Amino acid sequence: MVPQIAHVRRRRHDAPDAWTLELEMAGGARFHYAPGQFNMLTAFGVGEAAISVSGDPADGPLIHTIRAVGPVSKALTQLGPGDPIGVRGPFGVGWPMAQAEGRDVVVVAGGLGVAPLRPALYSLLGARDRFGKVTLLFGARRPEEIVFRREVEHWRGRLDMDVEVTVDHATGDWHGNVGVVTNLLSRLDIDPAKTLAMVCGPEVMMRFVSMALVDKGVGEEAIYLSMERNMKCAIGQCGHCQLGPTFICRDGPVFTYARLKPLLAIKEL
Repeated sequence: MVPQIAHVRRRRHDAPDAWTLELEMAGGARFHYAPGQFNMLTAFGVGEAAISVSGDPADGPLIHTIRAVGPVSKALTQLGPGDPIGVRGPFGVGWPMAQAEGRDVVVVAGGLGVAPLRPALYSLLGARDRFGKVTLLFGARRPEEIVFRREVEHWRGRLDMDVEVTVDHATGDWHGNVGVVTNLLSRLDIDPAKTLAMVCGPEVMMRFVSMALVDKGVGEEAIYLSMERNMKCAIGQCGHCQLGPTFICRDGPVFTYARLKPLLAIKEL
């Protein structure tokens, strides 16, 4: 429960209200985690927040991509190189990488939801021969809100994965897809019996994406969602992330659609 001390090594502006922090643990120690897990990050003197890890779990520094939406997250995004930061974790249930082996994998991201999916994408591409067809469908509100844009462009140029990007509202010189990410799913040719899906984004987007995948024949137990945006204490004590009988931080943040379906249908939740 006591934070480890890390220091910010680099800070990058990734979207109008989102920054990526590259951290170095004290003494240069390696921080081990699984794709989809999260840490509690402390902005000293302000508080702590639950933030999913967005780096490569097999190699490289500890990375978090943070949207500035409240006092703690704003304070975290304002930290610069050399500044101290507290790290507790890792916590939570991650993406089903073992279950995905030998199967086609569809990764669907909405907005900053691509950040918790990024470690899974690194893992899929780092052991490419263990998986079937890999597809990334990425939706953002506007072109300037496409997080990790250069990396997404690099992935799109690979010959061993398919990448499609869409925006809700086209601006500037955007000549790509326009519309919600579920429009991309309607054009996707998949083998439902072999497909496993990983989805992260706004809850309404995840609900409609899951419904579209089920309509294509994908089983509800083969669709995994991350509810990472709702966490606060990491140990299921504060009740902030309680969703019906489920505590997101303790029991998730990754769940099957089969488990979440009855809860996602309740508007009050």
